[in-house]
Amino acid sequence: MALSSENNLDKLLEMILSEAKKFTNTDGGTLYLVSKDEEFLNFKVVITDSLNIKMGGTEGEIKWPALKLHKEDGSQNREMVAALSALEKRIIDIPDVYEADGFNFEGTKRFDASTGYRSQSMLVIPMLNYEKEVIGVLQLINKKDTVSGKTIAFNIDDELSTMSLASQAAVAITNTQLVLDLQNLLESVVKSIAVAVDEKSPYTGGHVRRVAALAMLVAKAISETSSGRYKDITYDNDQLREIYMSAWMHDVGKVTTPEHIVDKSTKLSTIYDRIHNIATKFEVAKRDAEINYLKSIASGIDERKKIELKKYFLNSIKQLDNDFEFLKTVNIGGEFMSDDKIERVKRISQIKLIQNGVVSYLLNEDEVKNLCIKKGTLTEDERQKINDHAIVSFKMLSALPFPKKLSKIPEIAGAHHEKLNGKGYPRGLTAEQISLEGRIMALADIFEALTAADRPYKPAKTLNECKKIIDFMIKDGELDGDLVEFFYDNGLDMEYAKKELKPEQYKSDI
Repeated sequence: MALSSENNLDKLLEMILSEAKKFTNTDGGTLYLVSKDEEFLNFKVVITDSLNIKMGGTEGEIKWPALKLHKEDGSQNREMVAALSALEKRIIDIPDVYEADGFNFEGTKRFDASTGYRSQSMLVIPMLNYEKEVIGVLQLINKKDTVSGKTIAFNIDDELSTMSLASQAAVAITNTQLVLDLQNLLESVVKSIAVAVDEKSPYTGGHVRRVAALAMLVAKAISETSSGRYKDITYDNDQLREIYMSAWMHDVGKVTTPEHIVDKSTKLSTIYDRIHNIATKFEVAKRDAEINYLKSIASGIDERKKIELKKYFLNSIKQLDNDFEFLKTVNIGGEFMSDDKIERVKRISQIKLIQNGVVSYLLNEDEVKNLCIKKGTLTEDERQKINDHAIVSFKMLSALPFPKKLSKIPEIAGAHHEKLNGKGYPRGLTAEQISLEGRIMALADIFEALTAADRPYKPAKTLNECKKIIDFMIKDGELDGDLVEFFYDNGLDMEYAKKELKPEQYKSDI
């Protein structure tokens, strides 16, 4: 019996109870596990062959109340036979539960009354791990005579064989739970790191979680489809978990990205928005214009000249106000900045100021450079620092000793900025080098970024707007057109939208 080879806990528990029933030729049985706080026995598997009952295990969680190991006053619950077996770490053999003294079998009798069953012989065996700690209890009911089929009492051979099985079962359960605990620990650590990275910026909080949700939505749909391009692709639980973990770790490299770049909501933002500095300089320019005007008036010029100077002064103030409003708009950033606007920024930058007798210009070189960013809010240097997170992520993940089942995580996570045309980063992979899982990650990352409502540099897109942008990306050879078609044909965009987006982003698409 290969208990040690089964790593699915639910299947393992079913296997243990089934084998125990088979060893003893028993009609029914229950397998309990001790709760983490060691105060309860939780029902995990219940089987009664003659009633065609099979509950728990792979059939789903049993909702029955757990058995208390201790009463309200703290004393041991010695009335429940399974509890007593666990508390005293001993086998309890009862020929007939209706004739047994000292135990509370009211639950058993109610079950019998409601089903017409007759519980009789019972064998209860504690499962002890290698540290001699009770981790669960096996309870077998109604041993059957192999000839007559009648219910008979259990014997010493049943006790010995079942005790041996219980020992092996306890080791197998402990090992399986240990693996699950380690998996859960790894997943929790990964999520904690991802949340920490997201929380570096108030504008990206939740990004990693949403990318993971999208990636799993697509992967599960592909695995479940029975037609089309992906009908022969199936992901088992380990492969789905690998994709899920990859999504949670895809941006881990952002831990090295400066926060002021991640948070750069306007072109002039550093630790604060320098548009306020420029506003002050515009006020200085307006002050200089007014001083020059007043000096000219005071020089004794005629009325006609005064009228011309006043008109020139007011037009100058109006132009400065218009120029500042223009720079405020430009500072916000956007999808595209025309050459005409760039030339206007440069012209404005040449306005001279006089401060403390020193002549300077309205905009310095760095302000001009930032205000002339053609798309978004980042300079090329800043964008490269943002892009560097992908190679840092790949390097960090490649250095980790992932188990075989998770060995593709660096490749999958590291592909979220790769493009089929080979123009992506960090490795410039070609279409042939990017796996389906990597393509799923790229689509999830793009779709989340386009629809996210918390980005400082752009408003959230509607589903219609996203589709148009993604269609252009397909035409440019960046995204997998077949995968995107599957995504939309199966309504995955709408399924995601209803859970994560604002109603105004998708209601017009319904």
